[in-house]
Amino acid sequence: MSTILLAGGAGYIGSHTAVELINSGYDVVVADNYSNSCPEAVKRVEEITGKSVKTYEVDIKDTEKLETVFIENKIDAVIHFAGLKAVGESVEKPVLYYRNNIDTTLALLECMNKYSVKNMIFSSSATVYGEENPVPYTEQMKRGTCTNPYGWTKVMMEQILEDAAKADKELSVVLLRYFNPIGAHESGKIGEDPQGIPNNLMPYVAQVAVGRREKLTIFGKDYDTPDGTCRRDYIHVVDLAKGHVKAIDYILKNNGVEIFNLGTGTPYSVTEIVDTFEKATGVKINHVYGDRRAGDLPESYANADKALAVLGWKTEKTLEDMCKDTWNWQSNNPNGYKK
Repeated sequence: MSTILLAGGAGYIGSHTAVELINSGYDVVVADNYSNSCPEAVKRVEEITGKSVKTYEVDIKDTEKLETVFIENKIDAVIHFAGLKAVGESVEKPVLYYRNNIDTTLALLECMNKYSVKNMIFSSSATVYGEENPVPYTEQMKRGTCTNPYGWTKVMMEQILEDAAKADKELSVVLLRYFNPIGAHESGKIGEDPQGIPNNLMPYVAQVAVGRREKLTIFGKDYDTPDGTCRRDYIHVVDLAKGHVKAIDYILKNNGVEIFNLGTGTPYSVTEIVDTFEKATGVKINHVYGDRRAGDLPESYANADKALAVLGWKTEKTLEDMCKDTWNWQSNNPNGYKK
């Protein structure tokens, strides 16, 4: 039975991945400082799976405290979810983002090296493709020029991990480039619970639907897309979580560095998301159109053929599933994990 450390495992993607790993027979240890998550998410994971989860409240940057996790558990692989992820905030607070996101990566690598843990899966992002690459994005493309510090931290962390693996032939690294995770676990017990005003489209839509926000502003309707609004590759978070299980299965048997896109390969526009949400839930979304937002690309979507060929992974859930499951979570938890 392999033990997987989820750094930042109480967050949105981390909690869903914990469920899928446990259901696939892995032992899970969660380390999180709850800066953008909360302990309740781990309790809900335990409810869903019927298994207890060993949890540490620790800032991943704090190497001394992080060492305790490695001393007390025989870790076989690390999935690195720990990081700040709000694009707008990264523009306002670049030093905070560079310090936090890069330091968490270095601290994990130092502890892994000290305690001979040789497998790391990293939560990367489609933002690393930058502005220059044409869609759909393939893993062979060079990393591009990012429009914000958050994106640059992902580029830098990918580079750090590749360099570390080059220097240590026993270190295996899988870089998972996420597209746009939305949705929630079908139980409605865990889902996306952003702190403050949501930065991403779907939680904002859900909060308008549940009455926490007055209206949705759609940024720009004059893009070169079929309906003028931006198009993105939205992936159900449970499909994404299952991709991590496949990546763990793979990394425990293979060496080197691999990159995989985790997306559906199908872009949907902002207007299509709103329309599908309304149809799937029967709830009207009050929305208006505003100016374009700096840094938004007209289109971003994956070519996910490599993940299918190498990992045997592909998405199974539809956009309607994503909308229904989002609403099931939000309507049952109108204030997120807070009672």
